[in-house]
Amino acid sequence: MRPATFPITLAVISLATPAYAGTHGWNQASGIARDGLVLVALGLPAIEGDWQGDKQAGLSMGAAFGATELLKYSIPERRPDGSDDHSFPSGHTSVSFAAAATLEKRYGWQVGIPAHLVAAFVGVARVEARKHYWHDVIAGAAIGEASGWLLSSKRNARVRWMPWGDTHGGGFALASSF
Repeated sequence: MRPATFPITLAVISLATPAYAGTHGWNQASGIARDGLVLVALGLPAIEGDWQGDKQAGLSMGAAFGATELLKYSIPERRPDGSDDHSFPSGHTSVSFAAAATLEKRYGWQVGIPAHLVAAFVGVARVEARKHYWHDVIAGAAIGEASGWLLSSKRNARVRWMPWGDTHGGGFALASSF
């Protein structure tokens, strides 16, 4: 569907590969991979002239970042490397998964699978860099996936599912245009 995105994803992965297996290399690699995903999530819609997609990507990544920061400062957890008390949840991972989920929802699995592989790499790299525990990364991935899926829509979709909720419960509604 989008043949140009696979080489871009491979380039992001190759740039993010740590030069050595030390914590500093993993830390750098996670930042490069996260930044690459953010660039693709904002750049692909811009290249396509899909300004709605750009807005949705920005909103989903911003929501993931905001939720993560709120939790980081509400739940003090010491990082594995002892650098501070803001380990839970992983911000790198939440933003990466928000970008990947938005790309998949907007453009399909052909873009989404490579993006999710990069996001998973970010999570592993955060643990290897001793910046996070596994539960930090899993929570960050869940926050990112939720914001990406809930705050973005398929491009030119005729059928959409929309989450809803109130004080008595929640669910999904199916909407179709003819």
